[in-house]
Amino acid sequence: MIIDPTVIAIPVYFLLIGIELIVHRVQAVKSYRLNDAITNINCGVTSQVTGAFLKVLSIGVYTLIFEKFRIIELPNSALVWIMAFIAYDFFYYWAHRMSHQVNLFWGGHSVHHQSEEYNLSVALRQSSTQTIWTFAFYIPMAIAGVHPILLVSVSGFNLLYQFWIHTESINKLPRWFEAIFNTPSHHRVHHARNPKYIDKNHAGTFIVWDKLFGTFKAEEERPVYGITKNLNSWNPIWANIAHYSDMWSDVKTIPKWSDKFRYVFEKPGWLPDYMGGYRAPEEVDLIKYRKFDTHTAAKLNVYVLVQYIILLAGTAMFLFNLDKMGTSDKLIFAGVIIYSVVSFGALFENRNWGFAMESLRLIFLALTAFYAFFGLNPDPIMITVAAAILIMFQIWLMLVRKVPLPAKAQLK
Repeated sequence: MIIDPTVIAIPVYFLLIGIELIVHRVQAVKSYRLNDAITNINCGVTSQVTGAFLKVLSIGVYTLIFEKFRIIELPNSALVWIMAFIAYDFFYYWAHRMSHQVNLFWGGHSVHHQSEEYNLSVALRQSSTQTIWTFAFYIPMAIAGVHPILLVSVSGFNLLYQFWIHTESINKLPRWFEAIFNTPSHHRVHHARNPKYIDKNHAGTFIVWDKLFGTFKAEEERPVYGITKNLNSWNPIWANIAHYSDMWSDVKTIPKWSDKFRYVFEKPGWLPDYMGGYRAPEEVDLIKYRKFDTHTAAKLNVYVLVQYIILLAGTAMFLFNLDKMGTSDKLIFAGVIIYSVVSFGALFENRNWGFAMESLRLIFLALTAFYAFFGLNPDPIMITVAAAILIMFQIWLMLVRKVPLPAKAQLK
């Protein structure tokens, strides 16, 4: 079993998010919205769940190349770990940079940039498809003899480092630190949608790569966060496919097959000259700009929050027990988790079908819990499970009756 440090650190993530939330509340800084924060974490949950299957591709291919084509096998030592960490960060820079400059790759990475807020929960907003496009960037490390376990270790710690830089709570750090390492100030630039900040500061840990390769930009005025075409949704599945959907719409309008192919690998926003050419991002009008938001009843927010905490506990159990589960079990629990995060997004968006979806989710949740503990054999405990379902339905129906249909999504 290869242990991913990012999974082990999950409790620490939520502890730090809680601390930041308290600090901001004391400072009267409004940087968190429940629907936005939960959607950020939902994307991370979806990424971890799908990653349980995609790692067969990424780590599997890496391991195959390591076993068949490595030049040497590097020894297990502190010096080798440090060298591997630096090498990984170098390849991460290029994988990250290409994720911004290649339309297809941006479809995976754009998920991480969709939030219009900037706080620690944004660090958990990860893509479910990015690894498909970027895992090949690290193949040179396999050929050089970096063991797959070592790769998982350095990649995990690289991602851990990037967690704390997703905050506005820290301004500028000492000059020597800002000169070498990626910092909150540098990374705020990277998450901005202001034209002068776009496609800058791709570093993971060491900002020196941006300075060496001409993509560094120092933070000046406060950034406006998000992507140039806002997602305007709390659905984590749509978050992962929205850009691909836009690409498909564009491809259908391009008449030449050569340009269709070129479009996939050109910079996001590219179109052939005869269709108007590159669509450059526009400057943000701070007077007219409004963040996407929805208003839901307080009781419904509390309900989603409680259910979400239960889901996070179940997701943690799923991730920590992957090696003990068969493929069918993984698919069942992954399906319930993904269905749940979509249901929560639908409730936040006040979708009429969201209430029906949540009712079905409670049934799936109860049946999954029964399956996890007792298997498929008939048993008197079925009576207890049926009673639990009825209780949950009663609570849910009482909530639905008392919660008026809220206003539709709007810009705030």
